Amino acid sequence: MLELLFVIGFFVMLLVTGVSLLGILVAIVVATALMFVGGLLAMMLKLLPWLLLAVAVVWVIRLIKEPKIPQYRRSDRWRY
Repeated sequence: MLELLFVIGFFVMLLVTGVSLLGILVAIVVATALMFVGGLLAMMLKLLPWLLLAVAVVWVIRLIKEPKIPQYRRSDRWRY
């Protein structure tokens, strides 16, 4: 919601200062793209500890539940 208010305020300020409509549209597109990328980066950094915790939990569970299959050498198979 705050981003929408920023874009509207940005649009109004460019209109007040006398920038052309094409310049306003280009500025809004660039500002929206930068805010989108910044939001994705912030969300990634915010969720990174939880993602690392999930990877560690899955790694530990797989380590515990993995069946221990004996590895036989080729020469061992004729002894049984």
